[in-house]
Amino acid sequence: MVKILKVKTYNFLRWTEKWLKTDMVYFSRGGFWLTAGQMFSSLSAFLLSIAFANLLPKETYGTYKYVLSIASILSIPTLSGMTTSLAQAIASGSDGSFIPAVKARIKWGLLGALASLILASYYFYQADTTLTISFLMAAVFLPFMDSFNSYEAILVGKKLFKTSTKYNIIMKAAATIGMISTLYLTKNIFLIIFSYFILYTVLRFIFLQITIYKIELNHQQDPKTISYGKHLSLMNVISTAASQLDKILIFNYLGAIELGIYSFAIAMPEQIKGLLNNIQTLALPKFTQSTHRENRKTILIKMLKFSVIVFPVVIIYIITAPYIFKLFFPQYLDAVFYSQIFSLSLLTIPAGLPITFLQSQANTKKLWQLNLITPITQIIVMFIGVYFYGLMGVIMARVISRIINFILFVKMVEKNN
Repeated sequence: MVKILKVKTYNFLRWTEKWLKTDMVYFSRGGFWLTAGQMFSSLSAFLLSIAFANLLPKETYGTYKYVLSIASILSIPTLSGMTTSLAQAIASGSDGSFIPAVKARIKWGLLGALASLILASYYFYQADTTLTISFLMAAVFLPFMDSFNSYEAILVGKKLFKTSTKYNIIMKAAATIGMISTLYLTKNIFLIIFSYFILYTVLRFIFLQITIYKIELNHQQDPKTISYGKHLSLMNVISTAASQLDKILIFNYLGAIELGIYSFAIAMPEQIKGLLNNIQTLALPKFTQSTHRENRKTILIKMLKFSVIVFPVVIIYIITAPYIFKLFFPQYLDAVFYSQIFSLSLLTIPAGLPITFLQSQANTKKLWQLNLITPITQIIVMFIGVYFYGLMGVIMARVISRIINFILFVKMVEKNN
């Protein structure tokens, strides 16, 4: 019976390929594990959000989110694009590039630590003890926390999605339990921030060591891996800054409480986006192993069909959001309408496919164009939004900028075809 069911499922997936123009067997196998991992990650984030909403004052939560936003920008020197470059190299059989790339990330990450110390000095001069101590702590962990996460490149490059999911579930479970325990025991912002950094740094280091120990890597190196990783990282500088600019603007111009409200407004739509973005992770090895012509022929069709799938998800969220907030986040009911508006930006998720395609082809010229135009558009629209319309202006700015970028990506794909 089980064997018959497997055969029928396999035949059904092969049949859907006629419509989707995609290897659905591959995406179902890999997608199951990636989706399972992302679902657990979303569940962990949801439970943590409940803890933050009910155990921590809005102002303290807003300060916590501000520190993490600045830390994300300060982590830019750790070469976040190296993970994509490594995954591509490993998918092509160049495992030996891994260790040199991790060392490069740590070395460059020291610049982020230095910047954090400078920022701590600034806040010390401003007599802001909370942010001074927070950025002193961040300086200790910045070179290592994201660099240790490079093990994901091995698992993605070798299509070990099941292993990646297991590691991710264990790490998220441990980190979530640790953070909730901290929130239950104390409202001290320093202990909360320290718990975040120490938990993720140590857990990522453990799984980095486990991955290296269990998976035998060859010594073949691709000399372009590190340079391409630097290229991708440099391209991400403006986009990383733009992705955190909303929180920085809200904290400095509207206040910590407003940042707390905003963070809850975008939290669930962003988790949904993370679930749907698994398509991009699965697509990278496939794009790498396919020809440019094969990928170019089908990518626009896949984008449009993906949009059709996303639409009902958005409608369901808009309808259920008021009930979810009332039940789990009663202190943040004023975030409901903002969240419903922001969820419209989910319709633009398929725009990520062209970026993954260009990354797989190492098309640095087009990637540079996208990674400059996209964040610059968001920054301009966001400054206008927060200045004239406050919190709603930031929400609308993010939705509008994503729509503009979606149109831009579609036009770019049409031009290449």
